[in-house]
Amino acid sequence: MRQGNIVSMEWVHTHLADSNVILVDCRFMMGGAAPDLGQRQYEEGHLPGAFYLDLDRDLSSPVGEHGGRHPLPHLDTLAAKFSSIGIDGSKHVVAYDDQGGMMASRLWWLLHYTGHAGGASIMDGGYSAWVAREYPTTIEKPEPTSSATYVPQIDNRFVIHIDELRQEMTKPDVLLIDSREAPRYRGEIEPIDPVAGHIPGAVNAFWKEALNEQGTWRSAKEQKVRFAELGADQAERIIVYCGSGVSACPNVIALQEAGYQNVRLYAGSWSDWISYSENPVATADEEERKDK
Repeated sequence: MRQGNIVSMEWVHTHLADSNVILVDCRFMMGGAAPDLGQRQYEEGHLPGAFYLDLDRDLSSPVGEHGGRHPLPHLDTLAAKFSSIGIDGSKHVVAYDDQGGMMASRLWWLLHYTGHAGGASIMDGGYSAWVAREYPTTIEKPEPTSSATYVPQIDNRFVIHIDELRQEMTKPDVLLIDSREAPRYRGEIEPIDPVAGHIPGAVNAFWKEALNEQGTWRSAKEQKVRFAELGADQAERIIVYCGSGVSACPNVIALQEAGYQNVRLYAGSWSDWISYSENPVATADEEERKDK
């Protein structure tokens, strides 16, 4: 049962009882003010049969000197967590959140990165939209329908780390995309990380532009227009990053939807980049001076 990257709420509703589909609630609030908010929201109500995975506890490793604010999870730990909720190579995973798909996209990316054979999708529209349609919710926590063993098979086509990035970023056929909001990209503000700015040579495509005014995913044609304007058609390789490797994931999906295949996530992203004091930092003012 392979579905596309995005599935509708109607599709999810008709597959609630499908034992080949694993639903995962990924709600989480960035910023640290309420780190357990997503967990509490899940306990107050979620889609029937949905399990909960937490961005910090389940989909990331503890923060270290390098690796960014959301380092990639250790494979053994991640495999054990996936196995514990019934994910194996035969199951199709559908993730949702209430943050425009940002957290759910992290799970989608991890499944692709670890070679999940069953496929993974994002539910188009979040939990609030599901409730607004008066679709069913529950407070009951599910049990896996069968024992499962998740076996990661890393696909390095999905990821790039800092040493390789340093080599690739200056090549003319590489497009480097910063997925943060424009003021953070330009270095005007930085509410989270200790250094403001962006990786030299990067262009900006805020991840929320993957969504339309209704908060659902834009069509493949619209995504194509977004990235073609940035030079994606001329690029042999596309590298995407954000603050910590989470909000870039929706842009990875959007690029795939638009037909671009050679897309890699800089997993550590900006928070990893600035953890190396020798790495250069660009701001809008500096780039404007260079252009004159």
